[in-house]
Amino acid sequence: MRRSVTRIWPALLAVLLAVLPIAARAQAVQQTLVDRATLAVQEMLTGPDPAEQLAKLRDARAVMICPRVFQAGLVIGGSGGGCVLVARDGAGSWSSPAFYTMSSASLGLQIGIQDSEIMMMIMTDRGLSAVMDTQFKIGGDASIAVATAGEGVGGASTGGMRADIFAYAQSRGLYAGISLAGTTLTTDTDSNLAYYGRPLGARGIVVQMDANNPGADPLRAILGRFGAPMVAVLPPPTPMAMAAPARTVPIRPVQHAVTTPVLRQTLPPPPPPPPR
Repeated sequence: MRRSVTRIWPALLAVLLAVLPIAARAQAVQQTLVDRATLAVQEMLTGPDPAEQLAKLRDARAVMICPRVFQAGLVIGGSGGGCVLVARDGAGSWSSPAFYTMSSASLGLQIGIQDSEIMMMIMTDRGLSAVMDTQFKIGGDASIAVATAGEGVGGASTGGMRADIFAYAQSRGLYAGISLAGTTLTTDTDSNLAYYGRPLGARGIVVQMDANNPGADPLRAILGRFGAPMVAVLPPPTPMAMAAPARTVPIRPVQHAVTTPVLRQTLPPPPPPPPR
């Protein structure tokens, strides 16, 4: 019996040594995506005119960040890439990321290749619930309004529309822009498992906040910095409104009243009482 156990231990050790590097490489892939998402937030919110994106982020319930979406086409076209979803709780703290894949296909006269960064500001709980489904198709749910803004995303420009999701993109390449119509977002459960070491769904990560990986702290920090509500700064008081300097009032000496001495006088004794 002891000899059998002795033979099993080397086999188990060999299995562990073979599995650990695979798990480390798998987590490295997800960490690279998280790091790229952090850089994408930095680039898109410090561009030439980020005012609208910053305003939407301050009110957003969650954000989907796709740091590298490739689009290529030669008659038949398609796009795809990895994305991360982070949500904010009532106290303003951002969750760790849940992993997604983005994919789409198109048919028609097209040729070119491009690389895009996409941020989707999810403004409502309804929009967040729809995205957290196993698979969400943009434009496939009539109850979810997805608005595209800016020159980088194809679709109706809706800066002031009350939408559930606002999408922004920054593209490089031969295409004029990227269209999100018909794009599918799918939960990447394998990446969640690799990054957190246990099976987790998107809701458990971004809503219940049951998972944490320190590698995502820079992403959470930059969203906290850019997404913090603006604090009103009061202007300094004008010179007229400032308090006037204290005025010195001379103190007059107290004048004591002049008292007159009281004269003493001896009075005669009272008369005797009358006889009865």
